[in-house]
Amino acid sequence: MTEKQKEKALSSRVIEAGGRGAAFLQNASLRVLIDDIGGMTPELSCVQENRQINAHYIPWFRANSPAHFNDEEHGGFWRSSLLYNMAGSFPCAPNFGPGMIIDGVKMPPFGWTANLPWKFIKSGTDNVSGGVWNYSEMKAPNPNVALSFKKIDMVIPGHCVHYSALIIKNSGTKDIEINAGFHNTVGAPFLDAGCRISACSKNWTTPPAGGEFDATTRLALGAEFPALSKAPLSYGGKEDLTVVSGPIGHTDFVCGAVPKSSSLSWSAVVNPNLKLAYVCFFTGPAAADPDDIVLYFNDFLMQYGGRPFTPWAAFEGGSDLSYCLGTANAAAAYCYGLEYSRTAKQVLGSPATVNIPALREKTLYYGSLFGIYENNILDGGIVGVDGEENSLVCKSTAESWKFNADCAFKIIRTIRKREITQTNSTPKPAPPPVEILTTPEK
Repeated sequence: MTEKQKEKALSSRVIEAGGRGAAFLQNASLRVLIDDIGGMTPELSCVQENRQINAHYIPWFRANSPAHFNDEEHGGFWRSSLLYNMAGSFPCAPNFGPGMIIDGVKMPPFGWTANLPWKFIKSGTDNVSGGVWNYSEMKAPNPNVALSFKKIDMVIPGHCVHYSALIIKNSGTKDIEINAGFHNTVGAPFLDAGCRISACSKNWTTPPAGGEFDATTRLALGAEFPALSKAPLSYGGKEDLTVVSGPIGHTDFVCGAVPKSSSLSWSAVVNPNLKLAYVCFFTGPAAADPDDIVLYFNDFLMQYGGRPFTPWAAFEGGSDLSYCLGTANAAAAYCYGLEYSRTAKQVLGSPATVNIPALREKTLYYGSLFGIYENNILDGGIVGVDGEENSLVCKSTAESWKFNADCAFKIIRTIRKREITQTNSTPKPAPPPVEILTTPEK
């Protein structure tokens, strides 16, 4: 990359693998690719020296055909449209878990926002921050569910962060209880054995028996424990989950309750060999406005080779060919779905659903950071995160490292208020690429 190229930021519409329409956002330190289908983000990549390293997991089984998912033709192997298109991170609403019938309406796995095409409306730039953004919309496909969705994706010069705002509106006359969240998944080349994972939660649990992990987990089901480093095993003893394992033939899930005193909530993965940190951050319960969606749980899905069935394996009973780590954050009971969450009401004393009042809308603000640190400061993992005026402070046991970040989401909140509230939903032609001169991040 030349010095001139380093000074540029870009917002454009592209066609990526499988003929998928997508938004491409870039600054001097980060590239983000966001598909229209399901808001899938196959690329969140960091510029490190002369190389581009992608943090996000792209499944080997992801369809690269321009054909749309058809259950009769594709369901036997892929099982769902979600797995047919899945990559990296994606927004989840109003479901977080398997497909089901809810309120008499068929609900796909992890909700419509993760499965249906988002309609591109417009993109633009913020004259103050120099940030570039993309705006898209979606309506619930069934008229019996009065929900609609808006999404803003943004990058800001000097910030190694993908900022998102997921706006959920209830146009009906009755309140609606939903699940909401972002399902981030990291993979190679970023993910490797020896990476360190952590989160803001102080108490943890495994899901109860009766779900998808019964046959894959090494952990005791339905167990509570005080720290990721002390997870109880099903056959006795404990396991330190803060250190990522290699492919060990298990797929595990743990859920932690975000402290209600938290102003800034977070989860993190650090690769000490590459000196790269992946940090998800979002507004905590203590700082949320009445119209903010609060995510009450840190969820880790450790896909370390425990699924000998399609599409993770090439055939039923075959070898699991997938290795990845889900670092989701959600308002949901485990990943057991909306119906289960409504019945459970709480997990570890925190709400398992979000209420969207009649004729109101609420917004989830979320940041996915992927950046470089130096001097071995975060090699042992991140033990705490603080938000300052213009930075995200990641703490190790002895020192701290600061990343440029808008932890209060002030800029994207301004974009939402100024550009989105009065937007006419009539689709407009995609604009030409927008280039902005920026100052390269040090």
